[in-house]
Amino acid sequence: MGADPLLAEAEALYGLTLAEFTPARDARAKELKKDDAALSAAVKALRKPTLAAWVVNVLVRHETEQVEQVLDVGTALREAQASLDGEELRALTRQRRQLTAAVTTRARGVAAGLGVKVTEAVADQVEATLTAAMVDEGCAQAVRSGLLIAPLAATGVDEVDLGAAVATPDALGFAAAPAEAAPEVRPELHVVPDPDADAKAVAAAQERLDAAEAEVTEASAELAEASGAVEELEARSLQVQARIDELRRELAGLEEQAEEVDEELEEAESARDDAETVLAEAVSTRDAAAAALARLSP
Repeated sequence: MGADPLLAEAEALYGLTLAEFTPARDARAKELKKDDAALSAAVKALRKPTLAAWVVNVLVRHETEQVEQVLDVGTALREAQASLDGEELRALTRQRRQLTAAVTTRARGVAAGLGVKVTEAVADQVEATLTAAMVDEGCAQAVRSGLLIAPLAATGVDEVDLGAAVATPDALGFAAAPAEAAPEVRPELHVVPDPDADAKAVAAAQERLDAAEAEVTEASAELAEASGAVEELEARSLQVQARIDELRRELAGLEEQAEEVDEELEEAESARDDAETVLAEAVSTRDAAAAALARLSP
């Protein structure tokens, strides 16, 4: 629990269900009003999270270890990208996709356990938020806080407006405490053998299974080859994008220098025009003086 009283209040509220959030927030603000009007107003101003943000907040509290794994892979991915380690980057990119998909599926399960159905559209926002936490360090801090009010999206290049995504600016650097796990009840499954099973049916089923396994093996090999090509191109794309960004920065600097040179050129041309005018006047004055002298000379 953080030392900031608002963070303490926010952590308790953002760990509730969406249906509980607003009534609990308003009741807590009313309770605080007598003793701390400023804190009461700050609690009252806390925004209700979107469904996708709430799912991520719940995931952070109920599946803390999985979230930490996501953030650890993200740290390694950013380090590999910074060092342009292509081989490691390809491996981590593959792991990132697998991990975010798996953790998103788990997030849907946690939400379902709390009575909330997560649609594909919301699941896409949850996965995008987890991906953002991997590619952007600030997004990782926002996710780990458990105080999201909106989903995140990040490319790893452009800066993300985190102020609009967390309940309070102090959320960055804060880590929500894991929720107490409720016991999960699983039904017992019993397999009863059928003594009258038809041996031919079993043999036919085994033959179909063998054929399906062969198709799976072939398809897996093709997928592995295609995935390898995609990962290599993704790594090259990141390298090219990094070079593009570098060239854009250089171009911006050159454009700024060009503007400065143009200004200096205008000033120099103006000074040259003034000098030409002064010279013309001086020549005219000299010629007039020479003519006057010639008339006075015998």
